[in-house]
Amino acid sequence: MEYRQLGASGLKVPALSFGAGTFAGKGELFGAWGDTGVAEARRLVDISLDAGVTMFDTADVYSDGASEEVLGAAIKGRRDRLLISTKAGLPTGDGPQDAGTSRARLVKVVDAALRRLGTEHIDLFQLHAFDAATPVEEVLSTLGDLVSAGKLRYVGVSNFAGWQLMKSLAAADRYGYPRYVAHQVYYSLVGRDYEWELMPLGRDQGVGALVWSPLGWGRLTGRIRRGRPLPPDSRLHRTAAFGPPVDDERLYTVVDALDEIAAETGRSVPQIALNWLLRRPTVASVIVGARNEAQLRENLGAAGWHLTPDQVARLDAASATTTPYPYFPYRHQEGFARLNPPIESLAH
Repeated sequence: MEYRQLGASGLKVPALSFGAGTFAGKGELFGAWGDTGVAEARRLVDISLDAGVTMFDTADVYSDGASEEVLGAAIKGRRDRLLISTKAGLPTGDGPQDAGTSRARLVKVVDAALRRLGTEHIDLFQLHAFDAATPVEEVLSTLGDLVSAGKLRYVGVSNFAGWQLMKSLAAADRYGYPRYVAHQVYYSLVGRDYEWELMPLGRDQGVGALVWSPLGWGRLTGRIRRGRPLPPDSRLHRTAAFGPPVDDERLYTVVDALDEIAAETGRSVPQIALNWLLRRPTVASVIVGARNEAQLRENLGAAGWHLTPDQVARLDAASATTTPYPYFPYRHQEGFARLNPPIESLAH
């Protein structure tokens, strides 16, 4: 397993991380993802650690905290061998203090996560969403206190817009608060919006990307192809509305390219889709999930090898979309492009 620096920090993370969203499996969304219990979770952790996957990601909203509980039980006795990444900030109830990242709530949710995980510290704590009602200075000062108290090691965010992240980083620099070193983002061959603004921001500001749903919300598993109905047991029947939308024709074009390269390499469609992400600028770790051992071993096979430049170029072409303004001229007009070449070209 390759290990990479997480943004402008000293923390090294594996190129592939394990996402524990399938643990516990409660509710309409997470119940469709999986319902892994403690015994099976312990087995998946064993396999992950043997492969060098040392970071495990979860969140307080995953199955109402039960994912953190199962993960905590599964890692018991080997906490020092791994990194825990978790998130908070999304609503967990209907009360006025049940959402957001105010000082009062952050202190409460961090302590609750520590209890559920059965640990004294969280290696990477991320804000699950931007809280427009709370000043960024209040958020950052609270995170600084939690770091000083030894409860958190590093801090990051998830699903922030560019201006939200930059405003936070500027406040951190101005007042000496901890800087965000990670941004957990949606990025895949059928979802490349991350490249327009957040990727150059991450490169400039030292914020590493942790990629969630790298298989396009389950669409790049190799089971969905042009001219075939959605498999009856696909979780997309129940979860498609929760995830990022994808135009069918674009999806099929990408899958066609993946099929061709799978035939050339002897690799599976998801392994190729994941490997493409591993070579993108600013990507520190790609988070893979698994409902069982077979799925996990398949995903682990995405690491340790490289697509050829020609294969990468074909995947780039198949998945490309027209960028919106103000990014369009920087991609398509010579004068703009000379001043600001796209940083994803550095991956080639």
